[in-house]
Amino acid sequence: MLSAFSSALRTPDLRKKLLFTVAIIALYRLGATLPSPGVSYTNVQACLKLTEQSGNQVLNLLNLFSGGALLQLSIFALGIMPYITASIILQLLTVVIPRLEQLRKEGQSGQAKITQYTRYLTLGLAVLQSSAFVALARTGQLFGGLCDQDNPSYQIIPEGTGVPMWLTLTVLVMTMTAGTGVVMWLGELVTDRGVGNGMSVLIFTSIAARLPGEGWTIKQTAGTAKFLLVIALVLVIIGLVVFIEQAQRRIPVQYAKRMIGRRMYGGTSTYIPLKVNQAGVVPVIFASSLLYLPQLYLQFFDKNNLKGYQIWIQNWLADPTSWLYISVYFLLIIFFTYFYVSITFNPTEVAENMKKYGGFVPGIRPGKPTADYLDFILSRITLPGALYLGLISVLPNFFFIWLDQQQYQNFPFGGTAVLIMVGVGLETVKQIESQLMQRNYEGFLR
Repeated sequence: MLSAFSSALRTPDLRKKLLFTVAIIALYRLGATLPSPGVSYTNVQACLKLTEQSGNQVLNLLNLFSGGALLQLSIFALGIMPYITASIILQLLTVVIPRLEQLRKEGQSGQAKITQYTRYLTLGLAVLQSSAFVALARTGQLFGGLCDQDNPSYQIIPEGTGVPMWLTLTVLVMTMTAGTGVVMWLGELVTDRGVGNGMSVLIFTSIAARLPGEGWTIKQTAGTAKFLLVIALVLVIIGLVVFIEQAQRRIPVQYAKRMIGRRMYGGTSTYIPLKVNQAGVVPVIFASSLLYLPQLYLQFFDKNNLKGYQIWIQNWLADPTSWLYISVYFLLIIFFTYFYVSITFNPTEVAENMKKYGGFVPGIRPGKPTADYLDFILSRITLPGALYLGLISVLPNFFFIWLDQQQYQNFPFGGTAVLIMVGVGLETVKQIESQLMQRNYEGFLR
């Protein structure tokens, strides 16, 4: 990996792309630290300290993708999360709406249209999410009700500034929505003029920005011995994640020779790569979002006057240390892994395309037998992939029990964070190596 980056820096064209990507990342992190108009930065920091001391888990997943900018209500507070949500929604709707499925099959022009729909949906979701977060900040629920809005030292959006409150809230929503549009534009710039995978690179940046500070917090509170042990475990986890992410089952495909006009086509051998983790990190996001709902539900009630069923939800479905929470989380990830793989990889469609171009799997008849064979292989390799995702994702919950409740929020080295960082890192290195290969291709006789 280091040799790929050093070779890229010696290539003028790639060096420009890397420096351009670094400049975009710096601009993105600058926007993530600038507070939105009408927000008291001092009071936000005071509320953040209360939240860290209590170990509150509210909005932890969304705050992860924004690099800690969400709870500060900065210009880029929403980060890239609305775009991710919009992309997943459109990907799911492609299976349901024939028009979207037709656009997906049209190639580059159809994909451009789907991308345009994704942008519109992203801005719509940004308006809804920013309105919800501003309303939570206004009522003091953004930090789990820890900040008393009657105390001027804890008012996130202070009153009595001489500006009407409705105007302040409107400007806040517009600023955060515009920030989402700018983040989306920055990601597309990195894709077009940088190293590629712009949105993924920004997510990687958001997560990586939290690691040094929160790692140091663990060292100060848990002690040096536990901190070193955590680092050792993290290195082992990263090694396992890299191994599984690179693992794939290659289905051999042989293309028969065909005479088209006066030219001979086909006669080549290739393969269909089926990854063990075919679903990526999407099942973890789905499962985390569902388990976030009970925590969000409890925020609308006074914690000192909860009813019987609300206490049960608080103890079992909103507590990451409970065995029921961990079990439900694990099972939801397995379910969503199978669900997402089933809608993103269609064995029947793959088999028909192979048959159309004269391809076949050796020993398997084209058509339906090939589709059944692909479905059989996919269902077998999806199980270890789902178990792998589930185990990696529940690791922070066990660290939560081992360290203590106060440190779970400050543990960014497991689950979604590791999966995203390793996946994006591997993909970025592959992009750089492919571009290096295009510029430094060695001939057969060299």
